[in-house]
Amino acid sequence: MTRLSFTGLIILFASFFIQGADTIQVKQTRIPILIDRTDNSLFYMRIDAVNAKVLNEVKLLFSEDVNLDEIEAVRLYYGGTEAPQRMGETYFYPVQYISSHVPGKTREANPSYSVKIDEVRSPGNEVTLTPDYTLFQGINYFWISLQMKAGSSLLSVIDVVMLSAKLDRKEAPLTIDSGRAPHHLGIGVRHAGDDGVAAYRIPGMVTSREGTLLAVYDVRYNNSVDLQEYVDVGLSRSTDKGQTWEKMRLPLSFGEYGGLPKAQNGVGDPAILADNKRGVIWIAALWTHGMGNGRAWNNSMDGNGKESTGQLVLSKSSDDGKTWSEPINITDQVKDPSWNLLLQGPGMGITMHDGTLVFPIQFIDAARIPNAGVMYSKDGGETWKIRSPARTHTTEAQVAEVEPGVLMLNMRDNRGGSRAVAVTRDLGKTWSEHPSSRSVLQEPVCMASLINVKANENVLGQDILLFSNPNSSKYRNHITIKASLDGGLSFPEEHQLLLDEDLGWGYSCLTMIDRETVGILYESSVAHMTFQAVKLTDIIRRKF
Repeated sequence: MTRLSFTGLIILFASFFIQGADTIQVKQTRIPILIDRTDNSLFYMRIDAVNAKVLNEVKLLFSEDVNLDEIEAVRLYYGGTEAPQRMGETYFYPVQYISSHVPGKTREANPSYSVKIDEVRSPGNEVTLTPDYTLFQGINYFWISLQMKAGSSLLSVIDVVMLSAKLDRKEAPLTIDSGRAPHHLGIGVRHAGDDGVAAYRIPGMVTSREGTLLAVYDVRYNNSVDLQEYVDVGLSRSTDKGQTWEKMRLPLSFGEYGGLPKAQNGVGDPAILADNKRGVIWIAALWTHGMGNGRAWNNSMDGNGKESTGQLVLSKSSDDGKTWSEPINITDQVKDPSWNLLLQGPGMGITMHDGTLVFPIQFIDAARIPNAGVMYSKDGGETWKIRSPARTHTTEAQVAEVEPGVLMLNMRDNRGGSRAVAVTRDLGKTWSEHPSSRSVLQEPVCMASLINVKANENVLGQDILLFSNPNSSKYRNHITIKASLDGGLSFPEEHQLLLDEDLGWGYSCLTMIDRETVGILYESSVAHMTFQAVKLTDIIRRKF
């Protein structure tokens, strides 16, 4: 008997059909599989039980490339029935089975919403689940969960398909809603509720000279809202390329400074910079003092005093991110007093080839119009300067040195629809619009990430621009890494990798882990701070 290939089996079973039988609609998720989760949503099943009485069997097939030794368990859950008010539309679940935002509910299936009806531990390539579960008449929801073993490699990929299912002990027709969707593994660096914190937001990440991954983010103790609130800057370190992360540190925290409550001394929206020429790490953040718990974006005013306007502060580390200096307030150095607010572009800054340090910045001018630009230091961070903005009506930006002395600024554009892009050859004194501006990279008005990977620093030996954001002009979903091989003029679909199709807050930050691998820290649909490591060859699938 001729053995069918994995792809051949997909085609065979996806096209299987029996006249007169109830159809099982199947959707394979396109979301990260977190190693630290007990349950990860792998497949959703929707059965409109008109004739069928019992779901007897579900078969899955893992690709031969999957490391089965890393899989702890495959589970089948029943998710209940449909609400009458949603009848007539096609959904694949009645409620979110595993929360990403409810403290303490982010790592395993909520038993209020699901009934575990079968489990296979230490599975082989073919997995048979035998629930023999009685159906309600009408719409029934089931879902399949995957649990990885602790220590599974972040570079592992889960490639699996649903082969077949049986209703009333007969093969049932399957309608596959989405195609084959290999899953990349990830780690929830920060979950809602960790250390008693309500929410973690605004990722930034760099790789230090020693190869340490340094991740920064907002620690939003009370809720998920922006400054002004009780917010500190948190940091997580990984010395093993993201497989494990040390206990959270707080490089910037003002507490009850000046007699005001903690929630009127918030500091956040961090950007982190690795000065690998000097071995120093910098964090830039916005400190807000007072403002009555109103949003700083609306309540920060002109002047440079801490009682009237947000303060741009730095902290630095000379021991690879283990300890941090007291806050360094540079507001008077760089802020025009007529501006209502000045802060960094969250995410990361860069060290140029000549040693110049550069952070992206954003400010609200005297007319309350937002602008984006850069802040730079020629003396290792002792003094900083800002020249001219790149473009009005722009905010959160990321900067990359695309040629020696040439900076590209990729900006969130508040007009929506697509990213604005500008280039400077004189550290922001003058700017020119890049041909890709407002046309190539779509966005739903959100922060994004951009890094330049030089040919001599990656395994492909090609200059690469890597970009990540919600790949949508409407919603903060479809988090995607894109690659450009022509200096940002295009980001072809064949050089894109979708990591997370579901809704989240959508912010992300990229860094190269080594010559072969890019790391991404982002606000995903499965954890507030999700880290994934991806091979460049999984993004750029072309031989050179």
